[in-house]
Amino acid sequence: MSLLSPATGHRRTVGAAAVRALQDAVPGVHLPGSEPYARLTRTSNLLHPVAPLAVVEVTGPDDVSATVRLAAAFGVPVAVQGTGHGAAEEMRDAILVHTAALDELTVHPQERWARIGAGVRWARVLEAAAPHGLAALCGSSPDVGAVGMLTGGGLGPVARSHGLSSDTVRAFDVVTGDGVLRRVTADEHPDLFWGLRGGKGTLGIVTAVEVDLVALPEVYAGGLWFAEADVPGVLRTWAQWCELLPHEGTTSVAVMRLPDVEPFPAPLRGQVTLHVRFAWTGDAAVGEEMVRALRAVAAPVLDTVRRMPYAALGEVHDDPVDPMPLHETHHLLDGFGVAGADRLLELVGPGVPSAQAMVEVRQLGGRVREGDPCAYAHRDAAYSLFVVGLMVPEVAQVVTRDAARIEAGMAPWLRDGGLPNFTGGSGPAWAQRVFTPLVARRLRALSRTYDPAGVLLAARGVRG
Repeated sequence: MSLLSPATGHRRTVGAAAVRALQDAVPGVHLPGSEPYARLTRTSNLLHPVAPLAVVEVTGPDDVSATVRLAAAFGVPVAVQGTGHGAAEEMRDAILVHTAALDELTVHPQERWARIGAGVRWARVLEAAAPHGLAALCGSSPDVGAVGMLTGGGLGPVARSHGLSSDTVRAFDVVTGDGVLRRVTADEHPDLFWGLRGGKGTLGIVTAVEVDLVALPEVYAGGLWFAEADVPGVLRTWAQWCELLPHEGTTSVAVMRLPDVEPFPAPLRGQVTLHVRFAWTGDAAVGEEMVRALRAVAAPVLDTVRRMPYAALGEVHDDPVDPMPLHETHHLLDGFGVAGADRLLELVGPGVPSAQAMVEVRQLGGRVREGDPCAYAHRDAAYSLFVVGLMVPEVAQVVTRDAARIEAGMAPWLRDGGLPNFTGGSGPAWAQRVFTPLVARRLRALSRTYDPAGVLLAARGVRG
């Protein structure tokens, strides 16, 4: 007797047929058990493994179009992955389009724009633009893929002074759910241009993007790390300081609990520390004056704030790059202030048991609230809260309960919604958090127009 339900057995039979058809139609189809399959299904968060029916290692838009059309014909969904960041679905009944080989990168210094393939990480873009004194609005981690970050709106270390990263997009090359490769700009398919900026893959598989570059060869930026005894005073000062910070400054603060092991710096291990992140795009002397208020509260244990090349901007957050098992929760805040700082200290400050490795508050506002209309739904949020715990088996349940405790404790400051690149999960619950009802309805209509068969897995949340 079969252990499969009829529905499950049917899906697997159809999926197997779709994979055989793909093997006849496109190169680079990898099956479970092979080395390429194992390599291309790795994710940055070990809590979110993916196990698709097969991986198609595409080499160009034609491969993407053929894969989408065949999958639609068989009724099999299609997912996409480039760098392994942001994985949220297991993909067990899906075909995975892997875009790492789409690695074109061209900088046009005179016109100040760049063309970036879907497999390119921000680090390469920063390196290519730097010799021309130009900068791309990257995220906090240069290890993240440019296209995936841009389709989620993109909130980087200079967002308050320069806006969302997706506001710099000039054009997308995208294969929509009907298998058609389209060039999308503000004038060509403006409806898709609206939805691809913030819609996070719901409307197509982007194969390349073109972005404006900004003349920003240097920033005054880095991090200030404070010892446990100084955490309360510095956090309260930071909360007041943010209210006075001009838009040239972008900042966040993180209460950290780093383990007492290598490779973490010895002064930061095994205690509660505070990491203030700061990037100033105006005159460096003015930036130094702005950050003096924090340095005056206490002497930092580590101080990396200085004039630095924009290409070194990843040092501000110093995000880890090695895959880890992480439990992440994200929320938007209407405000913070000293009252919010005091509450956060009660929840995760020195002397308070907490299972989280990092609890970050990031100031938003500034030019994040500007820009052309797009599917990024929460431009008006004042702050974000990001909670990260290391999910080793011995403490996994403790981590999840502790994250819920922090959420409940910060409830007076929370507002509905989340940012696409920070909010975990998938499906309708995810879409309800990251999109307003109006945005979700518009994305649903666009999805049904450009993806009549509903083949794109990322669109399931808005299609209902």
